[in-house]
Amino acid sequence: MTFQDIFKSSFLENTTSVGIFDMGLALILAFGIGMFIFLVYKKTYQGVMYSSSFGTTLIALTMITTLVILAVISNVVLSLGMVGALSIVRFRTAIKEPLDIAFLFWAIAAGIVLAAGMIPLSVIGSVFSGIILLVFVNRKSCCNPYIVVLSCMDSAAENQAKEFLKGQVRKCVVKSKTAQKGAVELNMEIRMKDDDTDFINILSDMPGINSAVLVSYNGEYMG
Repeated sequence: MTFQDIFKSSFLENTTSVGIFDMGLALILAFGIGMFIFLVYKKTYQGVMYSSSFGTTLIALTMITTLVILAVISNVVLSLGMVGALSIVRFRTAIKEPLDIAFLFWAIAAGIVLAAGMIPLSVIGSVFSGIILLVFVNRKSCCNPYIVVLSCMDSAAENQAKEFLKGQVRKCVVKSKTAQKGAVELNMEIRMKDDDTDFINILSDMPGINSAVLVSYNGEYMG
C-alpha cells in the first residue's frame, strides 16, 4: 500500500473520538491542576508587581493544552492541521521573571501529560514540582545581597563607615563611588551575618554620615 492509497482509503475516516465522560474528567482535572499551579505561582512570586492575569493564564493554558491534545489524539487529520496552524503562531509578550518560564512550561506539560491519559504522572508530578518550588523559592537566607547607600561628608567619614561595616557584615564590596565637593556617596554590596539591621541606625548616627540606606538586591549577581 502506497501513501496515495492511504488517502484514497477510509483509513482517515476511521478515527476514534473522545467520550463525553473522558472529556469532562480531563478538563476538570486540568482545571484543578491549573488552580494548583496558580496558587504555587502566587505563593512564590517575588517580583515587583504581581500580575493576576498571568496567574489566570496558567489555568487557561493548562486547560487549553489538554483540549488541544485530546483533539490531536482522536483525529489524525485534525492533528496535522493543528501542527500547521500552531507553527505560524508567534507570541510577543515579554517574560519579565525567569521563573515565569518554568510556570508556563509546567502548565503546558501538565496539560499534555493529562490529555495523554497519564493522570497519576500529571497529578503526582505537579504536586512534587509545587512542593519543590515552595521550599526553594520561599527559602529565606541572610546571605542574600544587600546594597548600602552611604552619603558621607569627607574621606575620613568614608573610611570610618567602611571599617564599621566590615566588622558588622560577612562581606563588604564597594560597587560605585561618587565624589563631589563636601560630599561622597558610596554604593556597597554587603552580605549580612543575620537578619539584624540595627547597624544601619548606628551607621547613620556616626559623625560625618549624612544618610545611610539599606536596599534589598534581588537582581542577578555573581557570588
